[in-house]
Amino acid sequence: MIPNHLRYTADHEWAQVTDSGTVRVGITDYAQNSLGDIVFVQMPALGTDVTADDAVGEVESTKSVSDVLAPVDGTVIARNEQLDDSPELVNSDPYGEGWLYELQPADPSAVDALLDADGYAEAIGES
Repeated sequence: MIPNHLRYTADHEWAQVTDSGTVRVGITDYAQNSLGDIVFVQMPALGTDVTADDAVGEVESTKSVSDVLAPVDGTVIARNEQLDDSPELVNSDPYGEGWLYELQPADPSAVDALLDADGYAEAIGES
């Protein structure tokens, strides 16, 4: 199931605008399922300025390594430190405890341009 309250990229990242206006980022259930068992997550450092669609980290699984792309422009303000010791959280709870990082968006309205749940479902052939 694809959560309706999130926005998505065609590259399988999700973005959630928090109550404080920051953007929490993770990879979708579809992405984690395609990757298999995740064994390592590399995330951007705090204070890193990121540009939409640029690689900002990696998710390594037993099958492959995949880039994590920034959904919007912004500055990294938080990292999910739990993933340093428990990268498997991305597999078990990709939309919750398996989030990757949070950023302060350069333009908060940029999130609105991302895919909604129906658009993402269509992009992955689940519509």
